[in-house]
Amino acid sequence: MDAISTAVAAFERDGYYIARSLFSTEEVSALVELIDRSLSPALAPVEFEADVHYPGAPSSKSAPGGSTPRRLLHAFGRDSLFQQVGRHPQIVATLKALMNTDAVRLSQNHHNCVMTKHPGFSSVTSWHQDIRYWRFDRRELVSTWLALGPENAHNGGLLVIPGSHTLDFEPGQFDAALFLRTDLPANEALLAKVVSVDLKAGDMLFFHSRTLHAAGQNDSSVIKRSLVYTYRADDNQPIPETRSAVYEDIPVS
Repeated sequence: MDAISTAVAAFERDGYYIARSLFSTEEVSALVELIDRSLSPALAPVEFEADVHYPGAPSSKSAPGGSTPRRLLHAFGRDSLFQQVGRHPQIVATLKALMNTDAVRLSQNHHNCVMTKHPGFSSVTSWHQDIRYWRFDRRELVSTWLALGPENAHNGGLLVIPGSHTLDFEPGQFDAALFLRTDLPANEALLAKVVSVDLKAGDMLFFHSRTLHAAGQNDSSVIKRSLVYTYRADDNQPIPETRSAVYEDIPVS
């Protein structure tokens, strides 16, 4: 079985797939240098930890850690290095296979960012499906998550529930903010299947917009940096007058 077939089989079964060592040490180093220049000082547009209101986040920008960057927004337009990742031929070929399409577009309306988790002031991301952020004809988007350093449960790496992208949920299984409720017996079986997505620098995670995922705080002493994009098939159109239609998506194939 070739790499693309392996990716499709894993993605259909689990709702995610990891491409190991997709980027070289030199390519990762160049991206880290670019990101660090953009973090000090933080170059707008930026989302700060105080903005997300997640568990463990500072209460305001003026509180200790409140000005800690969480996301560098609009990554694709910031630099040609980010654009090269977004248009990487192997990534695009994998995305086409995962979505069974001849053409894909990169969303400018969510993700399209550098996600960071800083020691000391990183917040918890509760269990959710990313599809809550978008409104498209079909709930079939795919996100790519490029690790620019080691990622694991210790430093706030992603946790996923394999197969959750195939499930239909009752509204009551989620809270008012559309996070999965952990106080319900109906969700206990799901939460017992949690897998930690352990990545090394240069690895890329592909995951379905309906795959349940979460992340803890960064308890290490090093900033965790990840480049995150979301893609759709060219014929999967945003619903007019929604957030998903604000900016035109970028063709990458």
